Amino acid sequence: MSRTPPAPEGRARAALPVLALVMASAVFLVSGCGGAGEPKSAGPTPAASAPKQLWTPRKPPPPLGEPNSELNDGVPSPVRGLPRVPSDDIHRVSALAVAKARLTTMTSPLDEEGTDEKIKNCTALGRNPCPVKAPEYRDLNGDGKDELLLGIASGPYFLFLWAFTVNHGQVTLIMDEAERPRSVKLSGRDVIVQEPADRGYDIRRVYSWDKREHAMNERTFEYVESSRK
Repeated sequence: MSRTPPAPEGRARAALPVLALVMASAVFLVSGCGGAGEPKSAGPTPAASAPKQLWTPRKPPPPLGEPNSELNDGVPSPVRGLPRVPSDDIHRVSALAVAKARLTTMTSPLDEEGTDEKIKNCTALGRNPCPVKAPEYRDLNGDGKDELLLGIASGPYFLFLWAFTVNHGQVTLIMDEAERPRSVKLSGRDVIVQEPADRGYDIRRVYSWDKREHAMNERTFEYVESSRK
């Protein structure tokens, strides 16, 4: 029976310091995990959820030749004419009152369809002939409190998207966009708008909270294959 020859004595002695060094390194790595400068958790990850369908036009809009331009009077901006909200809870302010107060701060009419006058005459959101859709509430900026999202129909195709937060007791506009959407969805803290483009494609825009601008800004603009051809 063949046997494996024993290692030379000198080689065995040389292996001892190497083994000791490896063991010491392992002890250092294990003990280092509990010391200063260790990685810290960023907190629990928000649970993923499917996008929530919000508003669609009465009939699909025609394709756009060019991406539509932003139409707004500047965000963020305080909405005048509303009572202060010491609790910073947007639910304590009437969504209809917010929509009407927003009109008074605008420098020009929304459109030539008489939408401004229709909003002024609204008595209940989400019911004809009021052009303001039923309000949606969602924490858009990650502070643990809801923001208010409103959709305002204009003519057969356009939809104005307004979002509001309460900043130090003051109702503040944080989103002002004009879209011709095929659909509007909420996914987590994102507002997703999909509108028809051309040749079997849609434009997909994703609006997210911008910490530097303190507003909902367009984060993603992309062409996607249309679900309707």
